[in-house]
Amino acid sequence: MLAANQIEAAVERLDTAERTRVQTGLISLAHPEATIEDAYAVQTAWVKRKLAGGRRIIGWKIGLTSRAMQSALNIDTPDSGALFDDMAFDDGVTIPPERFIQPRIEAEIAFVMKSALHGPDVTIADVLKATDYVTPALEILDTRIHRVDKTSGKARTIVDTISDNAANAGIVTGGTALRPDGVDLRWMGAIVSRNAIVEETGLGAGVLNHPARGIVWLANRLAAYGGAIEAGQIVLAGSFIRPIEVRHGDTIVADYGPYGTVSCHFA
Repeated sequence: MLAANQIEAAVERLDTAERTRVQTGLISLAHPEATIEDAYAVQTAWVKRKLAGGRRIIGWKIGLTSRAMQSALNIDTPDSGALFDDMAFDDGVTIPPERFIQPRIEAEIAFVMKSALHGPDVTIADVLKATDYVTPALEILDTRIHRVDKTSGKARTIVDTISDNAANAGIVTGGTALRPDGVDLRWMGAIVSRNAIVEETGLGAGVLNHPARGIVWLANRLAAYGGAIEAGQIVLAGSFIRPIEVRHGDTIVADYGPYGTVSCHFA
């Protein structure tokens, strides 16, 4: 396990990178012995610092839910991070140019909870029963940590991603609010365009074969640490497309067909 001072040093690096928009080095390179549990310890300490600074948790994101992304990092489990109040954007928003370092976009299904989910032993049926509604969403990813170390050529690992709050940076919701039992979530998907050019398409089944399955995993993981998904929180179930790189001037539109669209513009 990383020592307390090592965890705090990692948090300081991440926090400075986010504030200054200058990426920091790989935690996995500085601490090759670090485990997934160490990474969550770093993330938890960073979350506590943000809460102490006045930010508020509004929900969670789940990442690495597709087989392709798990294979790329040689893991067999998703990861998660906290959503904060200043990460929520309205549909059609223009993102200020100074807001993010190296943003990317993913298309997801967002679950808004009407009741809490306390693990262990949460099931898909429990998730659907506890959900108020689902809605189309875009997740904005950002990387406070270098994706690849320039000197060694070493790529970031799951330790870096989890420590970096699962690369979480923003959420845009739009389209239609739907009852979770009123749509086949495995077949709910989107055509995602950048500047009117289709970049990615996907279906909810790409998320662990059912988007609610990621929320099952999250509720049960949080229970191991005495936590839960609370009523009123929003949970991003995981992306069903590959991340799309975005640049200044790009407009992203995700067309969910009968369930509406959600979009954002990067100034």
